Amino acid sequence: TDQTLCPGREVTGKVARISDFGAHLKLEGDVPAFIPLRNLANGHVECAEDIVQVGQIVTAIVTEVKKDHMSVDLSLKEEDLKRSPSSWDRPSSLPPLDQCFSKSAAIAIEEEKSKDREERLSKMNINVTNKNTDKPATAIGRTGRISNRACGHPAFRNASSLEVEKELKEGGPSMVGEALIRPSSKNADVLALHWLAREEIIKVIEVHEEDKDNDASIGNTLRIKEETFGSIDELLASYIAPMNDRSEELQLHKKFVNLAESEVDKVLVNAKKQNPSGVFYHLCWNQKYPGYVSLRYIINKTPRYHHVGIVPEGYTWCKKNYSDLNLLINDFKKYPNGLSVKSKSNSTSSAQAAKVPSKQNRWGSKNTPTSTSRQPTNMHPPSWAPPPQPVAASAGWGSNTRPPPSLPPPPQHAYPPAPPGNPTWGQQRPPPPPLPPTSQHRYPPMPPGAPPGFPSQ
Repeated sequence: TDQTLCPGREVTGKVARISDFGAHLKLEGDVPAFIPLRNLANGHVECAEDIVQVGQIVTAIVTEVKKDHMSVDLSLKEEDLKRSPSSWDRPSSLPPLDQCFSKSAAIAIEEEKSKDREERLSKMNINVTNKNTDKPATAIGRTGRISNRACGHPAFRNASSLEVEKELKEGGPSMVGEALIRPSSKNADVLALHWLAREEIIKVIEVHEEDKDNDASIGNTLRIKEETFGSIDELLASYIAPMNDRSEELQLHKKFVNLAESEVDKVLVNAKKQNPSGVFYHLCWNQKYPGYVSLRYIINKTPRYHHVGIVPEGYTWCKKNYSDLNLLINDFKKYPNGLSVKSKSNSTSSAQAAKVPSKQNRWGSKNTPTSTSRQPTNMHPPSWAPPPQPVAASAGWGSNTRPPPSLPPPPQHAYPPAPPGNPTWGQQRPPPPPLPPTSQHRYPPMPPGAPPGFPSQ
């Protein structure tokens, strides 16, 4: 835009290639730039390789923004570097200056910046004039020492942590959601990202630089934890902007209250006194950890809380990411003590179940528990009970002994076999079969007439 790239602004880029007409560079955000031969030095330049080399980091001044060609013209002339920004033409697309604008104050600020610029260029050992020498401009290589960066991005500051925080806080409510980047004091390959999460509250995020050309350059790859970015603009657009959206979504939620944590606890206690059977909760800013939310609730008598983080993807609670705040609250209602407590109780119960040994009963089953109490053997069945069934010879407590040989079959009685099933007590037995007929004796036939000794008729 005209605010970030305008004539007179100092920018830093990397020389991508050299042609017969000048040097082609890549600025932050892969914006193409070009330095013509006439702007490489104060004097006459025959070849661009006499001034710059491919891969070199160069800090130059914007002379023209060509929107039609999507390119920026730069200059390395000493007169252009020392020229005050207010002397350049202001883009017509920008709003006019306010009537209360103090030009004297702006000139004083420009003088301070020009001094800092000259000191920084001298420390970087960049020869931008080459007025009395034919040696090409060079840049310091990697030394591993913490140093200032040659970066002209509007969000970058070669300043200390206190200076950056002071600038953010003095901006007031209009600066909420803005972020500034500075070199970190921890390591030569680390940047510190200061994000104004809310008024007077700043969260510092560590940014690792990878694939650096020298100590004064910005890494070609910027990494926050597992996320990588190609430039500062991509980092601000893909990391800071989504977190600002999440912050606005949080403040518009019906359960969010803009109160201190102690005040929220008092509200919860009063609500619990009015309705002892209810469970109440609220969301508020976390005072201890910047950029975090405190989910405070009350179940019995004492208010409790959970920490909820804001990330570009959404919200984090109990090491789980949620794309929507309502999904997080639904899980909180199911497991108010946290997801870790729920998983711990499940694992404990499964471990206890695994410790119980499985006993084998007398019938060989491994799932049926056996009783350790012995049953008395001198008990007689009642008169109404069916007769006991004989136990198979192969039964036993898992023994593998072979059964004894079977007994010979019982003698065959004249009675018919009993009907299938166990007979019950008191049932009549079937009647015996009829007796065989009496044997016929073979006597001689009686003679006709009356037997002897009987009177005849």
